[in-house]
Amino acid sequence: MRYIAIVGASLAGYRAAQTLRREGFDGTITLIGDERRRPYDRPPLSKKVLAGEAEPESIVLERSGDDLGIEWRLDERAVSFDASGLALSLERGGELEADGVILACGARPRPLPGTDGILGVHLLRTLDDSLALREALTTGVGPRRLVVVGAGFIGAEVAATARGLGCEVTVVEALDRPLARVLPPVLGQVCADVHTDQGVDLRLGAGVDGFDTDDGSISAVRLSDGSSVEADLVAVGIGVVPNTEWLDGSGLTIDNGVVCDETTLAAPGVVAAGDVARWPNRRFGESMRVEHWDNAVSMGQHAARRLLAGDGGVDLVYEPVPYFWSDQYDRKIQLVGRVGPDDQVQVIDGSIADRRFVALIGRDGQLVGAFGMNRPPAVQRWRTRLEEGMSWDDALALASEGS
Repeated sequence: MRYIAIVGASLAGYRAAQTLRREGFDGTITLIGDERRRPYDRPPLSKKVLAGEAEPESIVLERSGDDLGIEWRLDERAVSFDASGLALSLERGGELEADGVILACGARPRPLPGTDGILGVHLLRTLDDSLALREALTTGVGPRRLVVVGAGFIGAEVAATARGLGCEVTVVEALDRPLARVLPPVLGQVCADVHTDQGVDLRLGAGVDGFDTDDGSISAVRLSDGSSVEADLVAVGIGVVPNTEWLDGSGLTIDNGVVCDETTLAAPGVVAAGDVARWPNRRFGESMRVEHWDNAVSMGQHAARRLLAGDGGVDLVYEPVPYFWSDQYDRKIQLVGRVGPDDQVQVIDGSIADRRFVALIGRDGQLVGAFGMNRPPAVQRWRTRLEEGMSWDDALALASEGS
């Protein structure tokens, strides 16, 4: 193998390139990215960059001394792929034929219907998106009135950052609590309380019915409960869509992402990593697609090793314990494992009332996750125990011993 193409100048794509070199690959690496910028870290976009506490150069992934010998194809888009011939076609013309391909092309924000052409409506995925929203939040006369649609982690982080900038913030969520599809009710409620504690107007169980405008700019959001919220700006955080349309006809299986086997292999000579990849995680007995920073890093590294291993990589199973964190106000929220709204919850350290606690999460007699607020070391210890495998009863017994 002498030529590897990576589609996606993302965290997963860049970590894959680093791993290829560290594993001794000395052939050509071409990295294709549809942004004009080299890879950068995305978590700060809804936090420190948005708050004006970090500038673009501080989140670039390349560090002084990095010399990966990458052939960069930036501001370029792959438009089709023939998996049988490992051939990529590019938007501006030309075709690349590789010996191996890593798909790390990520996902894009889901748009809110009815917002096309309305000024003041923002999506947040790229650095340019973050800088545009930052400027909008910090210009104008008086506090800006921001409506955040969607109370998932991205929406919650934008809301927290905007409150820190002195904005009036309303969060609109169609479900009856934040993260209702992900977290058990008690944990979703404490996430809601963190925002109401800070003066956020949280509208739950209300969808968006329409918009009012003034000279083409957003002026109000009309909700399904008949109310209306005045707004200078709207930030939309209602999930993402994996970037797979360009892979139609490629020969790959596409189903809510690029479908891989348990080793991240999508086809001979093709692996996938990060937000775009869906694979069966044997640890949890579930096919999953994970949109978290930690998974982009570890899956990018794993996919690179799997590609280099070729036919000898059938035992390189990828079965991580998913891990996610979110900084909101003065709270660090962490979640490890794979949890659902119907799981058992037991607080084992601290208290929900103090917003400083660790809760274990169980299902069918097994420990499946841990959730923490301002308890980073403790959550990491339970991540290790999840990797080892532990029954629910054993986890509770260990917790009662203070371990």
